[in-house]
Amino acid sequence: MAELFERRDDEPEIHPARKLLGTISAVLKAPGQDFVTQRVDSLALDFRGVVGDFHYGETRRSGGREPWYARGTEMRNERQLSIVASDELAAIANGMGIERIAPEWIGANLVLDGVPRLSMLPSGTMLFFKGGVTLKVDGQNVPCRLAGRSVAEHAQMADLKAGELAFPKHGRRLRGLVAWVEKPGVIETGETVSVRVPEQWVYR
Repeated sequence: MAELFERRDDEPEIHPARKLLGTISAVLKAPGQDFVTQRVDSLALDFRGVVGDFHYGETRRSGGREPWYARGTEMRNERQLSIVASDELAAIANGMGIERIAPEWIGANLVLDGVPRLSMLPSGTMLFFKGGVTLKVDGQNVPCRLAGRSVAEHAQMADLKAGELAFPKHGRRLRGLVAWVEKPGVIETGETVSVRVPEQWVYR
């Protein structure tokens, strides 16, 4: 019977669920025709995302992140909100050799502080806001050259092309998360957030 309890080489490595606590230090919205956001006092959310935001919608068009579809294919919008952390933005700026990266420059909707290694939270993580909103993390927000160009321009880098390329390099696994609305409501600056990380496993 002993062999029934032996660990197999292909057995998943399982880590238990856990809870963390963070604070929203800024809420932002992109009311114009591009992704750059601006700070606001609160965000109204429904099942399509941030009402009036550039990324608002039940569906979106596929792009370079979805090479398995023809560009422009209509698909579900799992990128309704962009979430970043102040410490990770500071780390990217340091790597790029600039003073700072403002969350507005890269289209962030929420700055969530107090959660270590925010960008490494796994898909399926639930964010429960004190005001009643619930968001579900889809995954990491992969840094792109479009955001890099915005950073280079706002930071007034001497070499815009170099800045455009440096952001994806130094922003890897630090650029934050994308999430979608599971329970709508209003998010305000200063709210606390209960972060519920699901049980994780490494599929072998």
